[in-house]
Amino acid sequence: MKHYMKQLVMSVCTCLLLGNIHLAAADTASDTEILLNWAENTYPEYFPTHQATQNIDPWLYRFYPETGIYAGVNRTDNNVYALGGPWGDTPTLIDTLPNLVALAGSGNSSIPACNTASAPAGMRYAQNGNIVDITTDGQCIPLPTSNNVCQAPQQTTETGISVLTSSTVISSRFEGFKIDIPGIPNPFESFASNFSNSKHCTINVPAEGANLIINSDVCYDMTAQFGSEFENIPGITITPPITMARKDTTTSQTVPDCFATDADTIFNTVTNEFWIRKDGVFEKQ
Repeated sequence: MKHYMKQLVMSVCTCLLLGNIHLAAADTASDTEILLNWAENTYPEYFPTHQATQNIDPWLYRFYPETGIYAGVNRTDNNVYALGGPWGDTPTLIDTLPNLVALAGSGNSSIPACNTASAPAGMRYAQNGNIVDITTDGQCIPLPTSNNVCQAPQQTTETGISVLTSSTVISSRFEGFKIDIPGIPNPFESFASNFSNSKHCTINVPAEGANLIINSDVCYDMTAQFGSEFENIPGITITPPITMARKDTTTSQTVPDCFATDADTIFNTVTNEFWIRKDGVFEKQ
């Protein structure tokens, strides 16, 4: 009996140990993906195109043929290294993986399709193939200045691909604002419609970003923008916070010329130029 119990305890301990090893390996692989995706979006001069992660023990790495640079993680010491280009012919230690993931994350997950470097805090991204999911995890975050929450990463060379995106609202809900004036529509419904249904066109989109489908499930806190404008108006009741929760799906289509579309905004990923349509004319900002 004692021998059986000893074997059982040893088996359980072994399973727990192996489970922890697998979890650690999974965390390292996941963190490596987040970090290298972020590096591609943030430093296109070194990592100009999205590359698949390769696995040669103990390395998880990506190679960028345009610049001759390798970037990766050594799973033995959990450190991040770069080789080639300004880092020379031997692996150069950059920092620990946890430190750089903390820098890359900043509250958002980094993915190849979207430049999340300036994404609102609290907005989380995930990508599987050409499907991008964006969520605020049921929390209402401050209303962003732009509704283009998946801007294409900056490119170093022209791709010749222009993509027009448009959204279809699945559901929307407003809270914190009530209007009881006959014949007066809720102004937030018009705002939400314009905010959600605007179209964006991007010039020089990478090939892998030409057919994206973006599913959003987000909530915005609009109290700062509208809370004081309707105070003390008879028939209007403000109960902060004023929030807008919405779900929508954004689809992409390739177009020959962004300036010949009905887009509301245009962005060039190579030059970083930005245009807004005003009175039917695109004005450079």
